[in-house]
Amino acid sequence: MNKKIMGMVSLFSIFALAACGSGGSDNSSSNDSGSSDKAATTSFEMATKNDKKAIDGGTLEVAVVSDTDFTGIFSPAFSQITLDDYFSEPAQETLITVDDDLKIKEDNPASTVKMDTENKTVTMTIKDGVKWSDGKDVTADDRIFPYEVIGDKDYTGVRYSDAIQQIEGMVEYHDGKADTISGIEKVNDKEIKIKFKKFVPSILQGGNDPILGYAMPKHAFEGIAVKDMEGSDPVRKTPVTMGPYKFNKIVAGQSVEFVPNEHYYGEKPKLDKVVMTKVGTAAAAEAMKSNKYDMFIEMPTNTYDSWKDNKGYQMLGQLDNAYDYIGFKMGKWDADQGKVVMDKNAKMADKSLRQAMGYALDNKIIGDRFFAGLRTPANSLIVPPFGDLYDKDLKGYTQDVDKANKLLDDAGFKDTDGDGLREDKDGKKLTINFAFRDNSGVAKSIADYYIQSWKKVGLDVQLTGGRLMEVNSFYDKLGADDPEIDVYQAGWSTGFDPNPSGLYGTVAQFNFTRFESEENTKLLDEMSSEDALDKTKQVEMYKEWQEYAFDQAFAIPTMYKYVLRPVSDRVVDYSIQRQYDAYPWATIGVNADER
Repeated sequence: MNKKIMGMVSLFSIFALAACGSGGSDNSSSNDSGSSDKAATTSFEMATKNDKKAIDGGTLEVAVVSDTDFTGIFSPAFSQITLDDYFSEPAQETLITVDDDLKIKEDNPASTVKMDTENKTVTMTIKDGVKWSDGKDVTADDRIFPYEVIGDKDYTGVRYSDAIQQIEGMVEYHDGKADTISGIEKVNDKEIKIKFKKFVPSILQGGNDPILGYAMPKHAFEGIAVKDMEGSDPVRKTPVTMGPYKFNKIVAGQSVEFVPNEHYYGEKPKLDKVVMTKVGTAAAAEAMKSNKYDMFIEMPTNTYDSWKDNKGYQMLGQLDNAYDYIGFKMGKWDADQGKVVMDKNAKMADKSLRQAMGYALDNKIIGDRFFAGLRTPANSLIVPPFGDLYDKDLKGYTQDVDKANKLLDDAGFKDTDGDGLREDKDGKKLTINFAFRDNSGVAKSIADYYIQSWKKVGLDVQLTGGRLMEVNSFYDKLGADDPEIDVYQAGWSTGFDPNPSGLYGTVAQFNFTRFESEENTKLLDEMSSEDALDKTKQVEMYKEWQEYAFDQAFAIPTMYKYVLRPVSDRVVDYSIQRQYDAYPWATIGVNADER
């Protein structure tokens, strides 16, 4: 599964994660202006249209719009936020690509993949000529290495998921009972074969878990213990990569400069240099107005009117595999057991309370007012791009104040002292701490709207710490189960695997709600079973889980989003399409020396 903390999913992060990460910027890069009717009917190009050919050379300047510094973790085995992936895109090419159904292609630019469902194996072969940026060949050992890192007992990341544990011998390796992963065979210097306990639908998807879309340069990590890798130079300062460009200069948290990778297996990159710079949301619109950059990633919707009509830019866009949601904290992550432990006495443990908070909100108002209609109300934790698996008929949580009040009354949350605010079921003061990321210029307005909406049904909701939270701090506290967080607003980029087990399963570290139940586990197991290879059964399973998740309301989806990427008219041969035959950063160029 390839999930990530919101931010817009980057082209590389599509394949970079096993079950979502833990911190990220979300500057609402999906938008159109004016009425929601206009936005809803707007279509966007997904690739640049330019009659002029690329010149030889030139510098591409890219603005990544964020008020948060990137953390500088440039390894997909350890990266947890989309923001870091944006600053890796030109250098981090994937080994696998996907078709229109978001399933792994057999023939990819850098590798081939052969699925054998009968024997429960996947064979992956690296094509000749594929090298690392230091000139060394990408080998089978490099393909196996990330599995060994993720499976190591001292691994500090979050990729050790239930899906990757389906590889034969992975659990035994992780538990120290075996020195190797028995289910991963090195066939020769270029080829590996992976054997699974069961062959499940997720293996077919381009979601990066359990079929990792990347290799790791084993030689670059020689002598570095797994427990020390996340902070090591190959991850932070001197990444060795296989993309068309390579890291040349890193200014911590602020910018990255790339130059052509002379060892790239494909055609020679067209550009002399790519410079990616973090630009604050307040400065982004003016920067576009003055044509300061060739590309803007994550432009904030709240300033859309000030940049939508800028001349000199093409607007690329598509519906994102992503959603925002309200999550309810109901337990803790037990690191010793490697699982979620739910507290049935948690403040948010009552289902009626959670449901009422969902019915109190009108997310269409949020989408129209702050996101120009290109954020639309979400009804399910499965996103629309997953086609038949998405339950379009599920009603979801639309505003119904009367229903919210009745749910609270019937559950025993009543105003016993006449102050207009409900006490808990024992008659004690009920204050709900709400964590909200400081991730855009409209974050405070949205948080205030949610708080006011909840107050109208008698709930006393206060921002955790009395203020918005810096994004990285927010995810640190969320992952650490900070007791001051009862409810939170966050978002997921789902990647290409619709299976939600990596986000809401018992052994999923990304299950920040810490919700668990026998029924939830049963339904997720069914969706992850070989029976789910039958499309009809799979659709039924997904519908059943979506209805169950709606009823339990451990996470209430609020909005789906379109993602836009303004690109200068001088840029040629670049696409944001998820399905591609040539890696977009390998083909991109400019048709003039200056914008």
